[in-house]
Amino acid sequence: MKPLADRMRPTSLEKYVGQKHLVGEDAVLRKALQQGKIPSFILWGPPGVGKTTLAQLVAEQLHLPFYTLSAINAGVKDIREVIQKAQRQAFFDRPSPILFIDEIHRFSKAQQDALLGAVEKGIFTLIGATTENPSFEVIPALLSRCQVYILQPLTKGELIEMVDRALQDDVQLQERKLMVKEYEALIEISGGDGRKLLNALELVAQTVPKTTPLTITNDLVRQHIQQNLVLYDKTGEQHYDVISAFIKSVRGSDPDAAVYWLARMLEGGEDIVFIARRMLILAAEDIGLANPNALLLAQSCFQAIQAVGMPEARIILSQAAIYLATSPKSNAAYLAIEKAQALVKQTGHLSVPLHLRNAPTTLMKELDYGKDYKYPHDYTNNFVAQDYLPNEIMGTKLYEPQSNPAEEKIKQRLKKS
Repeated sequence: MKPLADRMRPTSLEKYVGQKHLVGEDAVLRKALQQGKIPSFILWGPPGVGKTTLAQLVAEQLHLPFYTLSAINAGVKDIREVIQKAQRQAFFDRPSPILFIDEIHRFSKAQQDALLGAVEKGIFTLIGATTENPSFEVIPALLSRCQVYILQPLTKGELIEMVDRALQDDVQLQERKLMVKEYEALIEISGGDGRKLLNALELVAQTVPKTTPLTITNDLVRQHIQQNLVLYDKTGEQHYDVISAFIKSVRGSDPDAAVYWLARMLEGGEDIVFIARRMLILAAEDIGLANPNALLLAQSCFQAIQAVGMPEARIILSQAAIYLATSPKSNAAYLAIEKAQALVKQTGHLSVPLHLRNAPTTLMKELDYGKDYKYPHDYTNNFVAQDYLPNEIMGTKLYEPQSNPAEEKIKQRLKKS
């Protein structure tokens, strides 16, 4: 027996749920279909939002042959066989068939190169599906010949529509006399994934005999589907998106958002060392001299979480994240080294002033290495006026104290010196 998600796969664009920005009235893909000609394109979006279904519907609406390959198990040989098959079926004015490649991001460069020539010659129209950013995963030559259409996670309303339609249209669910009283748990478990939603609905429906009426509630769903699958892929693009949101929340001094994104990573199984390492960098880059203790605490967090492991490490990570988020911020140290490195690229050839040079030998001393160097500790307040930069860039300011209590003190100290 087919699973519910397959039984409910739409057979027309009118029954397709979601992605109105692509297939709604006057939307870009709908217009292309009405004109009877589509470009090669890549559908980029999270799992379960209808990429494969949309590709099939496009082919059906245009009455085109539809070939499909999965990047998981297809090789260059498979690609060449499909190309040959498409060439044999080509006629003078017949539109090119469609080649759909699921998970195209898994194709190697060699496999993508094998596709390129066929796309350029119009042997077939390529439709690729990917959950990863095609800018990173698809070779530039192939990407430049394809439109990229972004598919969005299904909204709450669209997910509810899918549940209601399944209850209304699926014969097997009709036999079970189901009624959904609460949708929230089903939606939470789906994570915006329509396939996962329908799988969850079917699983709950099968908990009672066919002839027994069943009212679906949040408690019932959670009782039978124990693990709420968090929308987080620690090997994919969301890995970078969520850590970015976390870092920006800490930098923006929002402890609530910081802890939320931290929890998203922890629930998704992210490497706790990776999280702690990023906080270590942030403590220096974004807090820096405004609160030097932040770096010490981040370092302690980095060591402590490796000593205790999960689940207790979550408490240490939370403490560090909140401390960093609520600390005053300064990126003066980061800006200073950026300016310094840019200056070095232009002036790295300049000689070290003689009075700053090391003089471990008699010959070096005779050449005036170290001559006239003034030892600051021999002077009042451990300071003496002296030049430390090469003459050509004397007076250059690289470190500019920012407006926070700690650096205000530094600023006043520098003024006195």
